Amino acid sequence: MTEDEARPGCPFSVRNEGLIAKVRKQIQEEHCVTVRMMADEFGVNRETIRQILVEDLGKRKVASWCVPHALSDDQKHKHVQYAKDIIKTARRNKNFLNSIVAEDETWCFRYDPMTKRQSAEWKSPASPKGKQVHLQKSKVKTMLVCFYNSKGINHHEFVPEGQTVAGSFYLSVLERL
Repeated sequence: MTEDEARPGCPFSVRNEGLIAKVRKQIQEEHCVTVRMMADEFGVNRETIRQILVEDLGKRKVASWCVPHALSDDQKHKHVQYAKDIIKTARRNKNFLNSIVAEDETWCFRYDPMTKRQSAEWKSPASPKGKQVHLQKSKVKTMLVCFYNSKGINHHEFVPEGQTVAGSFYLSVLERL
């Protein structure tokens, strides 16, 4: 049977209150910091950092929800007002929502976003889910025209390159609709 030789002093633990405080501060300052970056900065192994994050700080790695753009406060307020007007009219006329056909057009860009892994952040269980706004548009774009009603999308099509979107174009789209 083999036994370890006796060593002087008590065992040394890297996972202590000082290191936990440093990791907590680092996460508060930079949510997207990686375990590897913190391990290199603090001179400890990655598993120790991971244990501190998960077991001591109650964090977990959560990827952001990607949205194409963010609305201004004024745009949000207008959308709420439009919704209230529609609700008021719908309460007066039970068939109102079934009679609406709406049209929308939007530019569709090809994005080169960060990967979900690159955008992931350390979050507490009570933290809200993050949003990632992509502001870098590519030069490749096309317009999408979409018609929809209360049951869903009725018709959609991409506008051909070089096509002017005017009354004659919409008339041809309505004929196909």
